[in-house]
Amino acid sequence: MLCKYCKKAAVYKCRVCGSLLCAGHTKLGTMCASHAQKLDFTYTICKVASERGRSVIRDLVKRFWGEEEQLTFDKKYVVTKLPAYAAKTNNRFIGFISFASVAHALVVVALGVLPRYQWSGVGNGLMEKVESEAKRLGKKEILVSTSNDDLPALAFYQLLGFQIFEVKPNVIAEKHGTVLQGIGGLPVRDELRLQKKLI
Repeated sequence: MLCKYCKKAAVYKCRVCGSLLCAGHTKLGTMCASHAQKLDFTYTICKVASERGRSVIRDLVKRFWGEEEQLTFDKKYVVTKLPAYAAKTNNRFIGFISFASVAHALVVVALGVLPRYQWSGVGNGLMEKVESEAKRLGKKEILVSTSNDDLPALAFYQLLGFQIFEVKPNVIAEKHGTVLQGIGGLPVRDELRLQKKLI
């Protein structure tokens, strides 16, 4: 799936016309509820246990972020080596979530849903699996971070009950050795940290 305008890998979908877009061609805007397009499809979520599943996650991670290694909460993680859940429809992977356990919390390291299936409940379903896992393990909270430009992710997490509790200035720019251009042309510099209390 490629961006409608430049043929780079698409990671977002226009909520009005459904066009697939890269971060550079995504624009920020306001939209009424009647224009939110919902797909009518069924999907399942399962724990990733096979090498095939990890291979698909590897491809998705490279598509969304360009690399397997993610820096979050001052620690580097290789996404494909972490526990994960995957969403599938018609036996095709459409999204995943990977996470790591720390002393009192589960950290969501990566969450990605293919553009066509965004805003259809898949991300919510994946987050519900991680929340159930955190409760089963007796964790007190779930942690997640996002970049300062990723306003769709920031909205998504806050709608699920997460709150911003810390901003780490320039962490992402330092990791990449430069300031990248993000969604809507915003400079990608900072890590925004969010938490959801479970107890």
